[in-house]
Amino acid sequence: MIRSFIGIFLAAAALLSPPAAAQQGGDILQARILTGWQRADGKHVSALHITLNDGWKTYWRAPGDAGIPPSFDWAGSRNLSNVAISWPVPKRIMQGGIQTIGYENSLTLPLTLTRSRPGKPITLTGSVTLGVCKDVCVPMTLKLSQELPLGQKKTDPRIVAALADRPETASEARVGRVACRISPISGGVQLRAEIDLPRTGGRELAVIETGNPMVWAAQSKTARQGGRLIAETELYHVEGHSFAVDRSSLRITVLGNKRTVDIQGCPAG
Repeated sequence: MIRSFIGIFLAAAALLSPPAAAQQGGDILQARILTGWQRADGKHVSALHITLNDGWKTYWRAPGDAGIPPSFDWAGSRNLSNVAISWPVPKRIMQGGIQTIGYENSLTLPLTLTRSRPGKPITLTGSVTLGVCKDVCVPMTLKLSQELPLGQKKTDPRIVAALADRPETASEARVGRVACRISPISGGVQLRAEIDLPRTGGRELAVIETGNPMVWAAQSKTARQGGRLIAETELYHVEGHSFAVDRSSLRITVLGNKRTVDIQGCPAG
């Protein structure tokens, strides 16, 4: 049922896609690459900066049951060997009675860039595909390019703030035991995660990611048993194939009203 809904949503979103000329901004958003600065280790810190027009929202890397996950293609860049993305803490957003996960008003997405040739400037050229929603949901493709100056030392406060707005690590949040039980179900597998974690505030939500873009995780049912958080979800291959779950690649993000916690890996238990 959930998978059928997603297929219908994506098909409808494709039909609502605006003309290419309108995709770079206009009535929905404005996007640019912030030039940033060069770190002492030679890496360059830049950011994708998006300003959303009134009422529009965009999605986190795991957008929930009714969102479009963003994707990035930096193949057109020069002197670039790697891009590491740092995701700021997202918000839970109700959309047509369904809970999604994303950002309102604006998004500064820090990018840490590694040069192919040290001592030479980077030209960051990218194609960014993302979903944005207001009364309708629209997939957009942004074409962006920016030359990044070599030797720039002055930091950008927008990027600094976005880097600081990150989830707590498991150690920072005093996470204890983490264990996942996996069992087969029709067409996929069921996953139950148990996390010993102090309360993060209000109604908590555990978002589970598999590390495999072809394996989709339903929104988890999250509950408390004292100091233990229980999250249950179902995993399916998007093409209906069988699959294995790499426990070391499982990622659980606990969203609370006061704190957000990022947990890497989930052993058996």
